[in-house]
Amino acid sequence: MKATTVIGVLKDGKAVIGADGQVTMGETVIKHTAQKIFKLYKGQVLAGFAGAVADAFTLFESLERKIEDARGDLVKACVNFAKEWRTDKFLRRLEAIMIVLNKEKILIVSGNGEVVEPEESVAAIGSGGNYAHSAALALLKHTNLSAREIALESLKIAARLCIYTNEKISILEI
Repeated sequence: MKATTVIGVLKDGKAVIGADGQVTMGETVIKHTAQKIFKLYKGQVLAGFAGAVADAFTLFESLERKIEDARGDLVKACVNFAKEWRTDKFLRRLEAIMIVLNKEKILIVSGNGEVVEPEESVAAIGSGGNYAHSAALALLKHTNLSAREIALESLKIAARLCIYTNEKISILEI
């Protein structure tokens, strides 16, 4: 998935998600300050997306319903959400990938039915995801930075390397 970078970090009882703000169409930047991360389920869940913006909003609505149905059980909600996304005639056409986290779990969810819990306390998606992920792992292991600081610095590094990522960064924390 091109056109953005989103990172989630769990550390010291904090959950943080961050994203750049760049929106591109082909090779043209059309917006610098898009909001790609949100709080869901009474502010207890963070979610971010890489992909088509209109698709992501539809997916967030469906995900939030699944979290409510599962009474906050994030894994159960994301598995049910991924099943629906993969099998529903309308939803399966939507192109995005998402990071969903709370203070205990971090998951990557896709329309292919994948729900992956990374081995480390970091997940990153989008065109700059590998850059941000690598930076976050190094910062997590070799510094005493907070989860918020790790997410911010990782996104700044990704912005220096990925042409689809900018430094107009948004961060949410629970």
